[in-house]
Amino acid sequence: MSHTEDEDDPFPVDDCLFTETFSLESVYTLMGEEVKIRQLFGADLGVAAPVWEAALHLCRYLEDQSVELRGKRLIELGAGTGVVGIVAARLGAEVTLTDLPLALPQLDANVSANKPSSGWPSLPPTVLPLSWGEDHMNFSSDWDLVLCADIIYLPETYLPLVETLAHLCGKGATAYLSSKMRDEHETAAFYEKHLPSRFNVELVHRDDKQNNNIYRASLRTGQ
Repeated sequence: MSHTEDEDDPFPVDDCLFTETFSLESVYTLMGEEVKIRQLFGADLGVAAPVWEAALHLCRYLEDQSVELRGKRLIELGAGTGVVGIVAARLGAEVTLTDLPLALPQLDANVSANKPSSGWPSLPPTVLPLSWGEDHMNFSSDWDLVLCADIIYLPETYLPLVETLAHLCGKGATAYLSSKMRDEHETAAFYEKHLPSRFNVELVHRDDKQNNNIYRASLRTGQ
């Protein structure tokens, strides 16, 4: 994994909003794919703007564990810049990227900018709005993988997120969730209390230096 930005994150790790609008374009090499990601920082996008370290950790984990992506039906929640799903689509997954409506133009732009010269190996990624706990029933339950990177930071969203994950994983999908473990956001409580209420949850990777965990989850029988 490599990228052209400094290793030190120039942006705060908390869920701040950016009062001035500006853009930053970064090139990342992830899972053997070079992707160019535009990050549009502004008051509207807030936490959807940056490429968070948790997304890069998730890509590296999927590569290290040789998780098969080609031909898999994959949905990403809170996709933000779309970096994880775009890399997966370039590797042959059939990808749906979801986020709140304000984030969709950034997602669309990054999908367009990263179309392989030979075309997408599967279908082009689909970009759709999804509000957890509200319109998740509009989506299929027939996925192979559900990916989430640094979306566990607002405790009031934890129950609707679990409800949404349960629906999306209803036909046997495996979920991978990568999170910076922030005490102020009660991130650990999500994985120790909320998610296990309906899922079998396993910690599969821990980065002590970055305080980042990756979990694998599957819906419990009868849920």
